[in-house]
Amino acid sequence: MALRNIVKFGDERLRKKCREVTAFDDKLWVLLDDMYETMKASDGVGLAAPQVGILRRVAVIDVGDGPIELINPVITSMRGKQHEVEGCLSSPNQWGYVERPAKVKVTAMNRYGKEFKVEGTELLARALCHEIDHLNGILFTDLADEMVDIDDKEEK
Repeated sequence: MALRNIVKFGDERLRKKCREVTAFDDKLWVLLDDMYETMKASDGVGLAAPQVGILRRVAVIDVGDGPIELINPVITSMRGKQHEVEGCLSSPNQWGYVERPAKVKVTAMNRYGKEFKVEGTELLARALCHEIDHLNGILFTDLADEMVDIDDKEEK
């Protein structure tokens, strides 16, 4: 496993719609392992492949319950609303309030090409939506209705 460089806002790759994964091979496994290590080393809860310069539909998430690897994820259901502060590893020290669903259901594939479903609420729902947005070239700053300083975030 190796740490990968995280692409920063302004890089055009973050605005591209990613291609589906068709090969579930060692190259994919290395990417997943590297992305997870990079995310953890950066104190993140999610990381999408375009954030490391790879335009494939791959993301990793860990909100404290262990890693979730998502390949070709699709949101199949959304319910409710939550309005919370988000940040992004591609945009250090930027935070903004984003409205997201309170609950989401996602269908994806694992590293072996087997389909699975995951349901998320609260932080996991936000992370799922945030990372899937990355795969579609959407950044949290596009959705934020208010950007805040980190000091302001802690006061609210």
